[in-house]
Amino acid sequence: MSTPIRFFYRGAVHEVSGAAPTQTVLQHLREDLHCTGTKEGCAEGDCGACTVVVGSLEADGLQLKAVNACIQFTPTLDGKALFTVEDLQQADGALHPVQQALVECHGSQCGFCTPGFAMSLWGMYLKQEGTCPPARAEIDDALSGNLCRCTGYRPIIDAARRMTELPRVGFDRAALADQLRALQREGGTAYSAHGQTFYAPRTLDELAAARAAHPAAVLLAGSTDVGLWVTKQMRELQDIIYLGHVAELKTVDEVDGAIEIGAGVTLQDAYAAVCRHYPRELTELWQRFASLPIRNAGTLGGNVANGSPIGDSMPWLIALGSELVLRGPDGERAMPLEDFYLGYQQKDLRAGEFVRAVRVPLPKSGLAFRTYKLAKRFDQDISAVCAAFALELGADGRVAKARIAFGGMAATPQRAAAAEAALLGRVWDEAAVRAAMAALAGDYAPLSDMRASSTYRMQTAQNLLRRFWLEMRLDNPLPPEAVNAFAAHAATAA
Repeated sequence: MSTPIRFFYRGAVHEVSGAAPTQTVLQHLREDLHCTGTKEGCAEGDCGACTVVVGSLEADGLQLKAVNACIQFTPTLDGKALFTVEDLQQADGALHPVQQALVECHGSQCGFCTPGFAMSLWGMYLKQEGTCPPARAEIDDALSGNLCRCTGYRPIIDAARRMTELPRVGFDRAALADQLRALQREGGTAYSAHGQTFYAPRTLDELAAARAAHPAAVLLAGSTDVGLWVTKQMRELQDIIYLGHVAELKTVDEVDGAIEIGAGVTLQDAYAAVCRHYPRELTELWQRFASLPIRNAGTLGGNVANGSPIGDSMPWLIALGSELVLRGPDGERAMPLEDFYLGYQQKDLRAGEFVRAVRVPLPKSGLAFRTYKLAKRFDQDISAVCAAFALELGADGRVAKARIAFGGMAATPQRAAAAEAALLGRVWDEAAVRAAMAALAGDYAPLSDMRASSTYRMQTAQNLLRRFWLEMRLDNPLPPEAVNAFAAHAATAA
């Protein structure tokens, strides 16, 4: 029997039956509920016109996160709360401070994108306390998923500051948490409609059983990739197994010298956990990894399992020597991440297996590690080249260990074996680096596409290796201000 979808919406429990399992939240809002404040701009999670806020009960309590309604499937809302721009109006008809600030600061012109901006700002508003204006970096991050053709963004940024100066409007988190507790399921569910079934296991064992029973089903985590299969490629999916309710996949632990990140941990939470240990090396990449709504929905495990050659997580994970933990019918096995990718969209997954966790080694003394991303835009853009370098030097200044990995240079995220070999045993000097730069031409034969030419990719990959040496050389390394200037110049040149 099909279990209906239940979620909290507009002050009451809303129940859905009969909708296709791949119907998006945006489609349900506009076509079924005639709630048209939420707009469709791109249908791929890029423009932010469809931004909503979803509330869920997690191990650490109630979480409220901005996500893209255009690529989230309606069944993923089961047991959660959905908030749209219509929820911002106060009971007496007054505008919410977010809306009032946008009015006062002239943050809307044509208005099409405004509901999405309002919801992103509301998501930030819920995290603010008191009347202290948010920092510019926080505003930029919150709005990183919203595009506007009219305002030039300055009035919207002004509104982000102004909203905290207006009389505070509270939000009853305890009452919402109580509502969501009443919606939680005891065990796994199956929602069926239009010849498809959406399986939602609640435990790791239930997930393993569902995977074994339905080997052709699509595994769905954050829907930031699978959602586009439906909205842009118009694919008819088979049955779906949803990982989003499996609590055991949402844990972050430190085990045996590594950070073990469950496959269901969001990109935002995964990067936050890793950046506590690698703040200088990974914080910028974290900020530039898609938009906040995408990071709020997508998962590190999904990013790794997808295995895109231009994915930003894999190069640094490989450079650090990270491992995957795979779960299958015969139990678990671990493997180096670099061995997981066999070819374009080909992975070393046995029948019934899925990614359970990613293990990231903790920092150790003497490790020199950096990551770099080249793209046409700073925010919310796919990399042309993503590079990661990890180096260990001996007491004599010679390279004892080198791990170099790139995205965007081959059919899979891949180590630069020839460049590494050119460095091993050599003094960490310019001659060694130039030899490794030359060796990169033997490691990769990059393609030309809309993001970059093969020549650009090779030259910038080589230059990033040199930049790494400039920052990490033993004598007179570049100071932070020079590194930042170098980065600004490189971005302008690109």
